[in-house]
Amino acid sequence: MNGLTNIPALSVLLILPIIGALACMVWGRRASVITVLLETTVALLLPFRVETTVFPWLRFEDWGWIERYGARLSLGLDGLSLLLVWLTVILLAVAVGLSWPRYRQSGFYALLLISCSGILGVFLAQDLLLFYVCWEIMLLPLILCIALWGGAKRVEAAFKLLLFTLAGSLLMLLAFLGLFLLHGRQTGDYSFALQALGTTVIPADLAPWLFGCLALAFLVKVPVVPLHGWLPDAYQEAPAAVTLLLSGVLAKAGIFGLVRVAMPLFPETWTSFLPVLGGVALVSIGYGGWLAFVQTDLKRLVAYVSVAHLGFIALGVAAFNVIALQGAMLQLFNHGITTAALFALVALVERRTGNRQLHELGGLWSRTPQLGALVLFFSLAALGLPGLNIFTGEILILLGAFGAHPWWGAAGMLGVLLAACYTLRMVQGVLWGSPRGPEFMKDITRTEALILGPLAGLVLWFGLYPLPFLKLLRGPVEQLLAYLVTTGGLP
Repeated sequence: MNGLTNIPALSVLLILPIIGALACMVWGRRASVITVLLETTVALLLPFRVETTVFPWLRFEDWGWIERYGARLSLGLDGLSLLLVWLTVILLAVAVGLSWPRYRQSGFYALLLISCSGILGVFLAQDLLLFYVCWEIMLLPLILCIALWGGAKRVEAAFKLLLFTLAGSLLMLLAFLGLFLLHGRQTGDYSFALQALGTTVIPADLAPWLFGCLALAFLVKVPVVPLHGWLPDAYQEAPAAVTLLLSGVLAKAGIFGLVRVAMPLFPETWTSFLPVLGGVALVSIGYGGWLAFVQTDLKRLVAYVSVAHLGFIALGVAAFNVIALQGAMLQLFNHGITTAALFALVALVERRTGNRQLHELGGLWSRTPQLGALVLFFSLAALGLPGLNIFTGEILILLGAFGAHPWWGAAGMLGVLLAACYTLRMVQGVLWGSPRGPEFMKDITRTEALILGPLAGLVLWFGLYPLPFLKLLRGPVEQLLAYLVTTGGLP
């Protein structure tokens, strides 16, 4: 047993960032560092409590909320959500550390903390009204950060992101309200509980429409092609910390929502949707990879790399077998770590050179060898080099895709070749060639090494010894597949 045994640790995880945000407004940005340290401590202690009376959760908490309308503060933690909770607190720490030398306004850090609370709520919520509220909370503060502290076209980028988000959120709310009313009329119990709504009998002519609303809402957030219109401008104009959270964590909420919410509510419709998801995933891999290859702006290039990698994750979900799903869920964490590191490195390169254009960069290796080594290391991880984290998830996804539909696996292999092309182009443009930019550049600082060093350690750990994390994921993955079989979603 540990110190978290007798306290509602999941509720603490959600409340701490809100308290920290208020503290930032009173005592300044230093309160964000204390909050991050406390949040990380609670998150890392979570797995030591593994017994619960509510199967299959590692931890489960349930509190009264708006009981008149069947809404409760229900929070559940299993192996899948545990990995994503860890990812969230790790990247929050990186975001705060990366922003520290550049932003002194306490409001900036308060908004990051509020967004973190919403993200954690999405990964833990077992009540659909709570899920929706957290879905809104996680993104609105980041939109404000873009509008207030972003680049030259920050207002346009924030407005575009708001429009896409608002459209997806309204579709999600419509689906949730439809399920709420259907369940209430059938049982007399009006409830937003995910488990209860999973038993609702949905008319065959209505199910595709409600499921379509949820699928669009989640796929916009991933995003997959052609729903990625908000991504390039938002990633390019956002402050580095916001881009890091958008790509590293919020994109995972879309995949998580498909698996944790849409599939249990619509198991039969889900099976019909998988071929569509597979096609969309392959288009995202190819189109995202090609656009990454032709970019001249370094940050925009990494943004499209993220689209291609998320396409691989969507492909693993579409294959929907044990190997592919384990790979996809593991890749949620792997992609978050690697992409966040790349965006952080883009910010560090831009601070030293004053620009992000590939044709104006070069020679970084000879002038800042330590920073260059980190760029090379994380680029090779993104490429899928064996022994590094992206390879582990990618090979499982491809094996599962070959098992489900051989041509999916073959098409995915072409995406791997394309990844080599755009990654090597990026590395050559940044690291080698004639030195450009300022004559003198500072190499990696201790603070920057402290931020990126743990990420590099995780890349190696998940690349060389992913077994403990695959074991953590196996239970939730098998339960998803078993649920789909028992409800008639799979033969």
